[in-house]
Amino acid sequence: MRIERIQTRFDVTVQFVQFPLHPQTPVEGQALEALFNCGAEEIAQKNKHMKGLMDAEGLPYGQRTHTYNSRKAQELAKWAETQPEGEMIHNALFKAYFVDCQNVAETDVLLAVCESIGLDVAGAFHALASGSYKEAVDSDWSKSRSYGVTGVPTYVVAQKGVVGAQPYEAIAGLLHEAGVIEKT
Repeated sequence: MRIERIQTRFDVTVQFVQFPLHPQTPVEGQALEALFNCGAEEIAQKNKHMKGLMDAEGLPYGQRTHTYNSRKAQELAKWAETQPEGEMIHNALFKAYFVDCQNVAETDVLLAVCESIGLDVAGAFHALASGSYKEAVDSDWSKSRSYGVTGVPTYVVAQKGVVGAQPYEAIAGLLHEAGVIEKT
């Protein structure tokens, strides 16, 4: 993946900032046809396009039919980042959502994701039930708006960014422009 390549070449730390992509999506999810106001054939083309992008990155991708509200998953991710090996949550949530097409708004799904990567399920349940990471996600949403984020992924370095699945060279160029030193 591009980020792993970047981290190999540059001395950078990746920080995930949550973004409210389709925050109006109901907890039960929404059909992609309704979200994009199109038919099944157009959704098949969108899935084919996304599969091509994911294949180019060596990432798996499922045949998505629905989008789901990711707010609760974002709160879980903020909690997980405070746990040992918690950064693994990002790839696990990616798989649950984009490969397994699971509803990441459901607590049981999120707890199963935690269990699959060895995170404390009871701790995850408490974090979700208490809403103790709600403010952290609200802060991230505010930060992403201030950065001008309009889609995911977005890469920001020194207050400049590029939106979307950019080629490796675009991200490396952003780092060079920001004066980030390459590893020797």
